[in-house]
Amino acid sequence: MKYFVATVLTKGKREEIGFYAEDKKEASNFAKLKFSGIIIKVAEGKEPLEEQLKRFKDDLFKNMQKKKIKPDSLIAAIRQLAVMTNAGISIHDSLKEIANATEDEALKKVFSKLADDINAGHSISSSMENFRYELGNLTIAMVQLGEKTGNLDEALYALADMLEEIRANVVKFKKAMAYPRNVMIAIAIAFSVLLTYVVPQFKEIFESLGAHLPLPTIILLTLSDLLTNYGPYVVTAIVVFIFTLRYFINNYTHVRFGWHQLLLRTILIKNIIMYSTLSRFTLVFSELIRAGIPIAEALDTATDMIDSLPLKQKLLAVISTVEKGGTLNKGLEETGLFENMILQMVRAGEDSGTLDAMIKKVAEYYKMRFDAIIDGLSEAIEPIMLIVIACMVILLALGIFLPMWDMGNAVQGRT
Repeated sequence: MKYFVATVLTKGKREEIGFYAEDKKEASNFAKLKFSGIIIKVAEGKEPLEEQLKRFKDDLFKNMQKKKIKPDSLIAAIRQLAVMTNAGISIHDSLKEIANATEDEALKKVFSKLADDINAGHSISSSMENFRYELGNLTIAMVQLGEKTGNLDEALYALADMLEEIRANVVKFKKAMAYPRNVMIAIAIAFSVLLTYVVPQFKEIFESLGAHLPLPTIILLTLSDLLTNYGPYVVTAIVVFIFTLRYFINNYTHVRFGWHQLLLRTILIKNIIMYSTLSRFTLVFSELIRAGIPIAEALDTATDMIDSLPLKQKLLAVISTVEKGGTLNKGLEETGLFENMILQMVRAGEDSGTLDAMIKKVAEYYKMRFDAIIDGLSEAIEPIMLIVIACMVILLALGIFLPMWDMGNAVQGRT
């Protein structure tokens, strides 16, 4: 949202009123509707500091109040909605019934508001746009598919299957991470205890003997002082940093883009994000093509549900290529995301008129790659975990024993 200033002439007095809008057109329309008097001009202005602080506080509390719907509750609700829609029950009544029956407060709030919006004449997909955080991009994309094809119940059944698959992958990911996570937590606790209670004892010995301290010992003593004297402040600073980072990621597109770029350059994480994104993209795209949606429109809908902004930016370029008359195969090749084998499959699908079936096979391939990464995640993390543990042990050993060896050599030299 941008900050605009409207110059309004009311009862002979000139007044400047600040407000927020997406663009100048929306700002002009807003000013005409909301402000009485003569609108002299509407221009983008510099946001005052007090307004910035107020917006920061409002956005922070808004983000803290947001709650994601539990995956199990959402899957059950989507399946219920699909069954009730298939049975001929209106969307409004179905949403109301599910909202009244559920025990998930976030789901109850979202579905009740959706029912009210539909009763006011809005479509379900446009109403869901207000709850993108709670429902997720995939849910909105599949509901849009159902509305476009007129088979909302089929789209909801497919959505429930996708959400169950994602849920299973999340569970599998958590199980794979459980062992290395627990080991690292145990090592971190042991290292903290050593820095807090053991290292200070050696510090007193080194200071009393006036020993020359090597770099590993200086690092160890600095960490010990930091943890012993400023422990609560360090923890507070870390918590504040995490909350601030989350705020900027959620509210500023360029920060979110940079964060997503960093994740795509991080070992292991980049492959998980890449293959999960491409799997969902190709799956939704194949469903849209199968339903008879034009390729450019299908690409637009499938791309809309992508969370990773760098990947989304690359795939949006495919739409431009297709709209200019280029082939889908050429557009996908220009992104640099797809292997040559995949491009050949897409080209074969375009030439034979079986693009939907071929894209479905591509989706299955990416799902297989993603499952393989998750299954081998624990083994892939073990070398990284061993390197971290080795570095901590070496730092402790060198930090404590090097000065002692120096003191021992000095004693032997004097004798």
